[in-house]
Amino acid sequence: MSDCTRILVPQFGPPEVMQVLREPMPQPGPGQVRVRLTSIGMNHADLMGRAGRYKLSTGEPPYTPGLEGGGVIDALGPDVTDWRSGQRVLLGPHVPRGVQGPHGGTYRSHMIVSTDLLIAAPDALDDDQLGAIWLTYLTAWGALVWKIGLQPGQFVAIPAASSGVGLAAAQVARHLNAISVGLTSSQDKAAAIADQFDHLVITHDRDDTGSRTMRPWRQQIKQITDGHGIDVFFDPVAAGPYLTEEIRSIAQGGVLCFYGLLGKLDVVDLHPLIARRGRIETFLMSAMVEQGESIWRPACQAILELFQEGAFQQHVARHFALRDVVAAHQFMAQDRHIGKLVLVP
Repeated sequence: MSDCTRILVPQFGPPEVMQVLREPMPQPGPGQVRVRLTSIGMNHADLMGRAGRYKLSTGEPPYTPGLEGGGVIDALGPDVTDWRSGQRVLLGPHVPRGVQGPHGGTYRSHMIVSTDLLIAAPDALDDDQLGAIWLTYLTAWGALVWKIGLQPGQFVAIPAASSGVGLAAAQVARHLNAISVGLTSSQDKAAAIADQFDHLVITHDRDDTGSRTMRPWRQQIKQITDGHGIDVFFDPVAAGPYLTEEIRSIAQGGVLCFYGLLGKLDVVDLHPLIARRGRIETFLMSAMVEQGESIWRPACQAILELFQEGAFQQHVARHFALRDVVAAHQFMAQDRHIGKLVLVP
């Protein structure tokens, strides 16, 4: 193959702004390898970035999207001896992207990376999952283990329970012997993920037109926890009446940990948070990675070992060819899938 594929966002906008480019095959230099990507994890941050709402990861256009990837080494730099061609690898969570470095995003068929940005892949991970692990599992692990210190027997509520991060968080909670309470707005999604959580709460009703009305789901939380309340909310919504309901549902000394901002801005009642001596934390995977290799690498190793043991299993909802990236973004925006969406070059 003499050329490769790369996705370009020339300007912020809808999915249709993305372009599929064919370019000369890049060659690795000293200390580098070329990775033929076999999978690229999709994330809501990709959609937000393309729309111009997440410049922290994109900078200004033009740029190549994508926050994670993995595949097979297919070319070595002239001085590389500790890696081999054909070796399966994950790109580490510290791979520079967007405005942070020369590598750019992972929406491409081949990527040149420094060898210190690679992690050897365990046999338990198929090729189509090598690039779809960190944004789900390291986010859940980093927040619940490293940041919050979730304890056995504690109640952890997980909004967006059917998302990739939500399902990963349920597995992390099970590993820690905590009690998981999944929150979802869909009866159909609840049925599909029932075996992943200790308890499930449906937070909304839908009418015939598809409009949603929030239920008084706090009462169900009270019953599930026998009046104790939720010790930890692990939440990507973080807005409006939904957040108010969370605050009213936390236990004494409970924690609201936000890792996303999917909700619409609205009024929130903070009075119960003060009365319950609760606190708010935030988490981004990059915050953990920035602490250095002594922090993030043991977490990555623990996650991969749990995959190898079968304790962790990523649910891939659907694969899209990289050339179909526009359709992939359109599909993800509908928010009907369960688990992770993956691009395959």
